[in-house]
Amino acid sequence: MWKERLLEYMRSEDYRPSTVQELCERLGVESAADFRTFVRLLNELEDAGDLVRTKNNRYALPEQMNFIAGRLQLKARGYGFVIPENEAEADIYIPQSALNGAMSGDRVLVRLRDERGKGAQAHREGEIVKILERGNDRIVGQIAMYTHHAFVSPLDKRFPEDVFVPRDAVGNAHDGQVVVVEITSYPTATHGPVGRVVEVLGYPDEPGVDILAIVRKYNLPEVFPEDVLANAERIPLEIDPAEIARRKDFRSEIIVTIDGDDAKDLDDAVHVKRLPSGHYELGVHIADVGYYVKENSPLDREAFRRGTSVYLVDRVIPMLPQRLSNNICSLNPQVDRLTMSCVMEIDGQGRIVSHEIVPSVIRTAERMTYNDVRKILEDEDAELRARYAPLVSMFELMRELALILREKRMRRGAIDFDFAEIKVRVNDLGEPTSIEPRPRSIAERIIEEFMLAANETVAEHFHWLGAPFIYRVHDDPDPDKIIHLNLFLHNFGYRVKGTAGGKIHPRALQEVLNEVEGKREARMIAMVMLRSMQQAKYRPECTGHFGLAAEYYTHFTSPIRRYPDLAIHRIIREVLTRGSLSPEREAQLREFVADASRQSSERERIAQDAEREVDQLKMVEYMQEHIDEEFDGVISGVVPFGLFVQLDNGIEGLIHISELSDDYYVLHERQMALIGERTRRVFRIGDPVRVVVIRAAKEDLRIDFGLVEHLREATYVGGEGPGAIVYDEDLTPKERRVTERRRREAASRAGGRRERDDKRHRVRRERSAGASAGVRLSDWDDGEDEASSVPGDMLTGDLPYDAWDEEYPDPRSRKGPQKRGRRAAPESGPAEDGRGIRGGPGATPTRRGGYRTWPAREAGERSGRGGSEGKPRQARAGERSPAKRKKETGKSGGRGSRSKRKR
Repeated sequence: MWKERLLEYMRSEDYRPSTVQELCERLGVESAADFRTFVRLLNELEDAGDLVRTKNNRYALPEQMNFIAGRLQLKARGYGFVIPENEAEADIYIPQSALNGAMSGDRVLVRLRDERGKGAQAHREGEIVKILERGNDRIVGQIAMYTHHAFVSPLDKRFPEDVFVPRDAVGNAHDGQVVVVEITSYPTATHGPVGRVVEVLGYPDEPGVDILAIVRKYNLPEVFPEDVLANAERIPLEIDPAEIARRKDFRSEIIVTIDGDDAKDLDDAVHVKRLPSGHYELGVHIADVGYYVKENSPLDREAFRRGTSVYLVDRVIPMLPQRLSNNICSLNPQVDRLTMSCVMEIDGQGRIVSHEIVPSVIRTAERMTYNDVRKILEDEDAELRARYAPLVSMFELMRELALILREKRMRRGAIDFDFAEIKVRVNDLGEPTSIEPRPRSIAERIIEEFMLAANETVAEHFHWLGAPFIYRVHDDPDPDKIIHLNLFLHNFGYRVKGTAGGKIHPRALQEVLNEVEGKREARMIAMVMLRSMQQAKYRPECTGHFGLAAEYYTHFTSPIRRYPDLAIHRIIREVLTRGSLSPEREAQLREFVADASRQSSERERIAQDAEREVDQLKMVEYMQEHIDEEFDGVISGVVPFGLFVQLDNGIEGLIHISELSDDYYVLHERQMALIGERTRRVFRIGDPVRVVVIRAAKEDLRIDFGLVEHLREATYVGGEGPGAIVYDEDLTPKERRVTERRRREAASRAGGRRERDDKRHRVRRERSAGASAGVRLSDWDDGEDEASSVPGDMLTGDLPYDAWDEEYPDPRSRKGPQKRGRRAAPESGPAEDGRGIRGGPGATPTRRGGYRTWPAREAGERSGRGGSEGKPRQARAGERSPAKRKKETGKSGGRGSRSKRKR
């Protein structure tokens, strides 16, 4: 009672920070008992960060005192960002000196200092004034033993400080082992964290320790508590006949499950048939897990805590015990199972004419796999068609309906990023045996379209009922990102239409993808567009799904492995059986769905980060067996410190800028390319390259490549737009020969282009001294088996390595102009060759390696040429000093940092 009245009063326009006595007088708190209750409430709200108490003991809301609550995310170089709890707020930069003992993951209260920079470089800076809630009490790291103490170096680089462990707190740990340390004293301004070893995982090279360390790092619970297992054991494995009698019986229908070969938790089944009207009947039957997992039971509380199942390369950490997930709740063939069914009548244009959502009972006819259905429909495998003869006609009808549904979805403007899923296979020892892309076949598309149709239908039905619900939402892209996307597309002669008002329709993005389909820049544009999207999340409000162009969307189809699906199943049954909810029950459910939405979004993000890190770990381990081997790939990212390259098998690594020694390369942000200052040679996102594997380090999850050959040479001729970069393949043979000659001469003056054998020799020599960082770039994945291409469900992962700090450049590097620390080398060379390549005394001074930002306006552009016309460049405000460049390029002296060669 007091809480609502207090917050309502404090949010009013005439409120001013008040003392306890003033608040009591204003709210009518008179009795001693009410006063004690009111003071406890103030303390609870202050501890939660909902209120702030000033030095003179006055209370106010955080926003009234220029405070913001949020979650701290530290970077490996020591500084961090606070992600505000209010999604509309921009992130807040926290310098290392303003952390005040906070660690990555902590919920904190931040006092805003000021805003630094202008335009796109503007950012808010703050200071942490209070730690509201610790995010981590345990850290995984490698222990180093000393005579009287030990230190644990965290494997997660977001924890930059080692943990001090007293000698009597090391337990059975030995030097060099990977351990779990519990924090007993958190860091302050004068000392670092202190802890004690609570678990020894083993030595880093022991089988299974690497993945187990990641499981502990993300605090993924492998073992179910005893009360949860006891609750599961009490669930009968036989279905009560009385319950079957209360449900709609679909056991006479031909129903199948279609899943991956290794799937064990079969929670969705489908049937399709032609109706007398010529329409289609699509039945999507989902395991009724909510019938077994009662609200607020031990099973329910544990499922809420876990939020989702986690699928690692060699194991599954389930949300529910196997007695449910692989047994009574799994839609195994030829047995009765309780389900929640969404049955839809669909016309020839894909419109849902009518639908029914009802508790049901089914008996599946077959357990089909994606591979078998693909072979039946695409390969027309005679053996499989004979084996499943009674089902072949239904599979063909499924294909027909799925294509109709997809066509309807594309007509309304949904975006379809057709990227293949990367599958990592390991042996019994956890060693990677193969890494291969797995493209979507017609079988995956069938299930994808059917699940999307059911999710939309259920979401729309309960939205109009007004019941408390959990929706899957995908917000519109940030207008600034769309502006930058349009600037990038302008380089190729494309544009996203309808952006004048700041909002766009997803159809505008899909039209660009349709326009570039089959062209050499198609993959590049799709990748850049994908990264301009927002993250999908769960929310109690139905705000729509941008990527699907859907006004209503939820997750209804996977209650075995996702808590939101389980939660809405219980709400669906309650609404269907009771007809309406009492005001008290509705208020209770609205509070529950808000908490469940927030928890499920957080747990989904943690699970995806863990899955990606394990995948990256095995990719690095796989590449350790291929050192000095060459591979073909494409440039998947361009940053000031180098080029990210994705190989044909999906593995990604970095060509560090120091590997490009034939010129001094500059990042041109509009073109998303590195451009040589002398040669005007271009390395652009999407370009094919051939690389050699230099280094693969499991401890840092790093893969480093060296450039062997650039398979699509191009030259920057100045300016912007489609004609700014000219590819050699578009030139006449004579022009191409001239260009190659000019490029070789320029490279020779800069020290010569290394031949392949020379490169390998240098690679071996430098590898012995360490190598620079390389990280993977694939940060989108939806975690959805049934909708792997839905862009809004492809969540950007936390950027786990130092190189990723380029997404949030350290604002301290922009505090004013820096003097240039490189001397211009005198040189001579030929005159301009007509394409902006200049030599001679007036050319840009030679540099070997390194990086800086491309000038916003080039002197050469005024004359229509790309050269600098011999004028010395003035240092710009915010440019990194040579020391800063060296620090960032060399990864600031961390383990495995690479010594830079002299230039």
